[in-house]
Amino acid sequence: MNNVATGFPILTLLTVLPLVGAAIALFSGRHARIVAIFTTLVCLVLSLFIWSHLPADGGYGFVERVAWAPSLGVEYHLGVDGLGGLMLVLSSIVTLMSIDASHRVHHMPGLFFSLVLMLEAGLFGSFTALNFFHWFLFWELSLIPAFFLIKLWGGPRRGPAATQFFIYTMAGSVALLLSFLAIFLSTTGKDTPGTMDFVNLTAMAASGQLTQMVTAHLGPVMPWLTIGVLAGFAVKVPLMPFHTWLPNAYAEAPSPVTMLLTGAMSKMGVYGLLRIAIPLFGVQIAAMRTPLLVLATATVVMGAWAAAAQTDLKRVFAYSSVNHLGYCLLAIFALAVPASGAAQQASQAAALNGVILQMFNHGLTAAAVFWFISMIQLRSGGLRGIADFGGLRKPAPVLAGLMGIALFSSLGLPGLNGFAGEFLIFRGVFPLSWVSATVSVLGLLVTAIVILTVIQKVFSGPVSDRWVAFPDLHQGERMALAPVIGLMFLVGLVPQLILNTVNPTVQNLLAHWRF
Repeated sequence: MNNVATGFPILTLLTVLPLVGAAIALFSGRHARIVAIFTTLVCLVLSLFIWSHLPADGGYGFVERVAWAPSLGVEYHLGVDGLGGLMLVLSSIVTLMSIDASHRVHHMPGLFFSLVLMLEAGLFGSFTALNFFHWFLFWELSLIPAFFLIKLWGGPRRGPAATQFFIYTMAGSVALLLSFLAIFLSTTGKDTPGTMDFVNLTAMAASGQLTQMVTAHLGPVMPWLTIGVLAGFAVKVPLMPFHTWLPNAYAEAPSPVTMLLTGAMSKMGVYGLLRIAIPLFGVQIAAMRTPLLVLATATVVMGAWAAAAQTDLKRVFAYSSVNHLGYCLLAIFALAVPASGAAQQASQAAALNGVILQMFNHGLTAAAVFWFISMIQLRSGGLRGIADFGGLRKPAPVLAGLMGIALFSSLGLPGLNGFAGEFLIFRGVFPLSWVSATVSVLGLLVTAIVILTVIQKVFSGPVSDRWVAFPDLHQGERMALAPVIGLMFLVGLVPQLILNTVNPTVQNLLAHWRF
């Protein structure tokens, strides 16, 4: 892979900046939100600069590489390609949306916004690190503030939800750590230290050397190491049946935190599959392809059916999030097959482009939907049951209209950002695994039914006397939402704004993966 280095450590600056903002916000009291907004705006500008200056060949740009602990195979190695760069932009946007939605946080605001900025730093570090040791530090860093944000500001069952979230994610992290310790020991020679560098390990895996070294040192354990790595990422995405923590965490977390969980943190799992699991364990994942496709298809279909069974708006879209990320898993496991011709290579490229675009689109849309739910809760005294409302379109037409756009984006309506990613995924998956794609279409159908039902029961029909004076969006809320809604249309109508930068990275990744 082509590495483009720059003299200025902009990736380090991007990662450290939220930590500095967190330290300031912690002691800023009621001004902490202003500090957080300013910090995240600067991060967004830096992220957009990085995105707009990525290498045209899809390789790593803004590379930083410094020896850290050479005897342990640890070095400070950063770099981003189209995948990492897009996730930096998404993390900045979603964090800014979350902070904007947190204007009603009056209990320990300094600590709240400090934890949000720490979480943002964890996201940036995870999406830029190219060494496992460094990457794992930030992977775990994001877990700690998320736990406390749920535990201290969540709903009535926030304690069990936060504990379940922490235990599940920590168990996945342990599985990841054990697998990489085995790889490190296997790559350690008499005179050479082991390596935990993603670029080096990817090259070793592509040549078959990694499997040979692991087998020589530990025996035929590569399938077990693969399962450990997959389990770590499956919890984060999540893949059924590792999803049971998610509905409780999303429902009990305050809505601004739910926006972060679904909009950015869940993408860490998909990113890990693309950056670590597939490049290093592609042959083993290809051997497990059928059961993995079954689980991905179940995630798509059962996630949609579970959403249809819910009566709480947050739980509806918590399960809907499982369904939408299931499309990413479906495409990733479907493309894990040796390419036998130009047509199959094109299908793999379409599927992978769809995954990366879907990561961005789902993050933006899901965060917006939970933002709207937060606005409904604030106006209704905390109510969020589907049956609690009806006819809100009459007293609050702007709220109904803008939330309707976000919901139709989630549904995948052509012209909005949700369509392009799902279309590319199914365009790629159908030739690679038509059975899985055909069954997964049921998920699209049920999702449409779920979203249309929410629109009908919440916004349509007669308005009850209780909601005749339901407040519409005020001017500040409309201005805050305008860029988000505009971005949904922009990406939906001109997806090449993202795909032109992502596609070279897709071609570069596929060229270095071995199945």
